[in-house]
Amino acid sequence: MDSPYNPEEIERDAQQFWQDSRSFEVVEDPGKEKYYCLCMFPYPSGKLHMGHVRNYTIGDVISRYQRMQGKNVLQPMGWDAFGLPAENAAIANQVPPARWTDENIAYMKGQLKRLGFAYDWTRELATCKPNYYRWEQWLFTRLYEKGIAYKAMAEVNWDPVEQTVLANEQVIDGRGWRSGALVERRQIPHWFLRITDYAEELLACLDDLPGWPESVKTMQRNWIGRSVGLEVDFAVDDEDEALRIFTTRPDTIFGATFMAVAADHPLARRVAGRDADVAAFVDECRQGAFKEADIETMEKKGMPLGVDAVNPYNGERIPVWVANFVLMGYGTGAIMAVPAHDERDHAFATRFGLPIRQVIAPADGAAVDVQLAAWTSKENIVTVNSGDYSGLAFDDAFDRIAAAAESGGFGARRVNYRLRDWGVSRQRYWGCPVPMIERDGGEPVPVPEAQLPVALPEDVTVHGGGSPLKQIDDFVNTVDPETGRPALRDTDTFDTFVESSWYYARFACADNDNAMLDERANYWLPVDQYIGGIEHAILHLLYARFFHKLMRDEGLVTSDEPFTNLLTQGMVLAETYFREGEGGKKIYFAPDEVDIERDEAGRVAGARLKADGDAVEVGRMESMSKSKRNGVDPEAMIQRYGADTVRLFMMFAAPPEQSLEWNDNAVAGSHRFLRRYFELVERQRAVLGPVLATDPTGAGAAKVADDECRALRTAVHAMLDKVNRDYEKFQFNTVVAACMELVNHLEKFDRRSPLDDSHPAHADRVLAMAEAVSVLTRILAPVVPHVTHAAWRSLGIDAPLLDARWPAVDGDALVSDRVTLVVQVNGKRRGQIEVAADATREEIVAAALADAAVARHVDGAEPRKSIVVPGRLVNVVV
Repeated sequence: MDSPYNPEEIERDAQQFWQDSRSFEVVEDPGKEKYYCLCMFPYPSGKLHMGHVRNYTIGDVISRYQRMQGKNVLQPMGWDAFGLPAENAAIANQVPPARWTDENIAYMKGQLKRLGFAYDWTRELATCKPNYYRWEQWLFTRLYEKGIAYKAMAEVNWDPVEQTVLANEQVIDGRGWRSGALVERRQIPHWFLRITDYAEELLACLDDLPGWPESVKTMQRNWIGRSVGLEVDFAVDDEDEALRIFTTRPDTIFGATFMAVAADHPLARRVAGRDADVAAFVDECRQGAFKEADIETMEKKGMPLGVDAVNPYNGERIPVWVANFVLMGYGTGAIMAVPAHDERDHAFATRFGLPIRQVIAPADGAAVDVQLAAWTSKENIVTVNSGDYSGLAFDDAFDRIAAAAESGGFGARRVNYRLRDWGVSRQRYWGCPVPMIERDGGEPVPVPEAQLPVALPEDVTVHGGGSPLKQIDDFVNTVDPETGRPALRDTDTFDTFVESSWYYARFACADNDNAMLDERANYWLPVDQYIGGIEHAILHLLYARFFHKLMRDEGLVTSDEPFTNLLTQGMVLAETYFREGEGGKKIYFAPDEVDIERDEAGRVAGARLKADGDAVEVGRMESMSKSKRNGVDPEAMIQRYGADTVRLFMMFAAPPEQSLEWNDNAVAGSHRFLRRYFELVERQRAVLGPVLATDPTGAGAAKVADDECRALRTAVHAMLDKVNRDYEKFQFNTVVAACMELVNHLEKFDRRSPLDDSHPAHADRVLAMAEAVSVLTRILAPVVPHVTHAAWRSLGIDAPLLDARWPAVDGDALVSDRVTLVVQVNGKRRGQIEVAADATREEIVAAALADAAVARHVDGAEPRKSIVVPGRLVNVVV
């Protein structure tokens, strides 16, 4: 018999209804509690992947649930459309990035609509459109006038063949990812934003975000990296300028046995000018590229500069080295090295035969051998071998050594941050043009507001080898807005993190052509729930917090933070299939290229290639990726099972914050459950429809007298009470599990005595079943909106399910006349009994002994005693 559950038809009809009714378009309503739910918007790469589907399903479930709570819900969607992938695709396909991007947006928008997400598409934005980026250009010119935006030299990864700057991710083993050329580190002009001016506020405000995961806040605290220390100037032979260092351990300053500077430090450059060996080493340090994190694992190299610095505390002469592990962009570009009490310095000193001198020791007198390993503690320590500063604990040593520097004029206490000013310019084409003009003398001036936006030329084919903007005369050549003299337009574009740092605010007033934001932003902001991957914990989220404060200080918003609550969802994992190729390299195969063998429990036991039958290895669950070829196409799953099945599986398989393991059998199981639910509704619609058409909540069930119906109501409302808590905690997997249990319960209820008028309690049974189906449908609606929409309409309810209120728990229904107790014999579970809620102890024991399963284990023996735990269990001891 064909099932009435036809996902393709059901989902098409529901989506058409929502579109025709403009169901998700929302306007500001001061009389209603607002709820702004936002998922991190996607890069339009061409197709959605399962990570997208999980992220956006979580957001949609939350949004629909909050709407049913009676709130004014905003859930928008847009496109993070600038960036390097579009340039690379344009080069490969010889099409303009704009066309490639627009085509991808159109396709992916269709995919999102097929999944039934409740987006207000009237607010759609794409960051590559001038009506969006003109406002970040406007804000940048304002920040320039305030001194927050500035231009300075910065070190970059330079590909000498392509004549372009590379991101760290594009440097592979020190070479350009496309050209293979050895990458150089160069100093070029860059635009910066003074995020360091906001470092203390960014740090302090983390304490005002209780709705953020502690792990994310810890990562941001570490990235900002507040440290209290001492700046000290070391005089250098024949140099006018002292070597300034910053240390958080002034208690170890007597243990400094060498200094180290970055290859680009002015002292290293001056010595390189007269020493060919040093010059060669400095050039070597400039080859290749690495991030700060790479320093921990890279080989530490150095060379003495042949000059000494002088320790201002004792006059000791200390050799100065140039080293590859010191970066000019971090701190002062110089360090004092204390090998006895720093692991990196110890390794360097051991390699190059430099002195290792102990200057702190355990306060309890225990011995440590610093020649073997660095001893780095600052708890319960005492200074040694430190002249007048010996015998001091850490805090005392810090204070006295700092006071001596300040009184002697060679140092001062400082609060430093690991955070550096944000370099926001890139030497690339596909991005928002920096709205600045360069005069004859090189002085930058902002583009006047009346001339914004500075539009990016879009009919451009990218060939590699640097930004094509430099070759577009009409773009480059302009006039000085103040003098009218010829001038040059800046050809840099913004880092794409700039666009994604304020899009959440623009959604509030995306139709405003006259201002960056208007009063509607203060109605919707801050975002109540933000959802995205943990990989964005630092950069995107930190920059968005910074940008929000910039907009606040410009008078655009009144709130201090952009996102009240943050949910970081786990990854979607899938099995990998591979075999070893030449040189041990793994050759991966897509799931549709293999036949999977399973054991009796349904676990994967092996796999063979469909093409030749050869066995392939089954790898562990890994994040879905193109390189591992273990991705599952959402479009194929929708076509096979329907969008609701994909949504249900995504919510059922794991809690949102945990990784989800893809399982084809479980996806099929989710489809079977939806079919059972819809068939249950269809079987009963003729009976239930007349009741629910006049009372969609099924509230009439409160007056039922039949014991079985009252028991059903107790089960329904107990489930609802638990589901309410689970929804608030985003435990959607247990919500779905509860709905599955309720469907089982309703099917058994229906089978025991079908809803026909021959049953003596027919009226009660119809009312109880009507309420149960209404509650079930509303609970399921946020997760599987299409099939529940169809079921609601099938029951003859005119008002859309979208606008139905969330079911309320009936406290009276939770008070049951009967309770179920576990029965133990000698402490082991042997059965369960159902007794009256007010049963006496003697009645409970008698019922337990009368149970057949219990009687078998008692075997006629006289119980020595019986223990009754009210509402839970009875234990018979024989």
